[in-house]
Amino acid sequence: MTTICVAGPPPYDVVVEPGALGTLPAVVGGARAVVVADERLADRAHRIAAAEVVLVPSGEQAKTVAELERLWQAFATAGVSRSDVIVSLGGGATTDLAGFAAATWMRGVRVVHVPTTLLAMVDAAVGGKTGINTPAGKNLVGAFHPPAAVLVDLDVLETLPAAEWVNGMAEVVKAGFVADPEILDLIRADATAHAHELVERSIAMKAEVVSEDPTESGRREILNYGHTLGHAIERREGYRMPHGHAVAIGMVFAAELAELAGTAPAGLAAQHRDLLSSVGLPTSYDAAAFGELYDGMRLDKKAKAGRLRFVVLADVGKPVGLDDPDRDLLAAAYGRLVAS
Repeated sequence: MTTICVAGPPPYDVVVEPGALGTLPAVVGGARAVVVADERLADRAHRIAAAEVVLVPSGEQAKTVAELERLWQAFATAGVSRSDVIVSLGGGATTDLAGFAAATWMRGVRVVHVPTTLLAMVDAAVGGKTGINTPAGKNLVGAFHPPAAVLVDLDVLETLPAAEWVNGMAEVVKAGFVADPEILDLIRADATAHAHELVERSIAMKAEVVSEDPTESGRREILNYGHTLGHAIERREGYRMPHGHAVAIGMVFAAELAELAGTAPAGLAAQHRDLLSSVGLPTSYDAAAFGELYDGMRLDKKAKAGRLRFVVLADVGKPVGLDDPDRDLLAAAYGRLVAS
């Protein structure tokens, strides 16, 4: 068993081990649990002893105001109090929705995340960011609400659909490029053979960053690498494109931007393309979409007073900020993206 501590506040543990779901009773203690589960996991959710279950749609379709209101009503019907605990069971959309519902019900009740996709394990379930989508953009409505614990059951990887593995690998690759280059070496060697280590290293990287900057006021911004364009693409696609696919494209764009801006050496974008494509992720997008995506990026959470801000790299493992790049520079980087 590997236990990774996130310093908080409040501090909490991420338990990474085969069979981690079995530790849930001990984590919950004597509290009453309400499980918010992806509808595809209904059987697994109902096997959790002495817990009430609320099923939500799969994927980004869960992250709506309507589903949030439905959870609030379910909590009211169940009589959820501050002494109870919400348990999320599912992918990143489920943890985002359940976490936000827990953050807002009675001004905050405990939540325990049990992520069941690679993306949720290495990213969404760790860090305390919760939220839903609106027509204005992705995750613009949300709250910081650290979980009481995160249980990463590595047995899930044995039955994970190939598409979910590929989707989650985008966040693993991101962890390697922004902070832990050893991750990239492991992927080049054999990502599947090193699956457990890749999960542990990605979580450890995020835990270290979040512990230093829990509310994204400084260093935590590096975790948004590739997300500025990625979120704009997701919005344009009506949230039908998998998050990891959009972020992969966004990382290639950020690398092209860094090269053109002179912050990164030539060849960085090529490294991104090679590594991302090797695990099955896309590295290009619609050539005609730049204008719409530019408008979408201006709504990004990192934008300040209408001025865009990007996380780019000075080199592998060396993230830096790029403030208010010229629109023509962004268009040129996008042109290199779509020409690849």
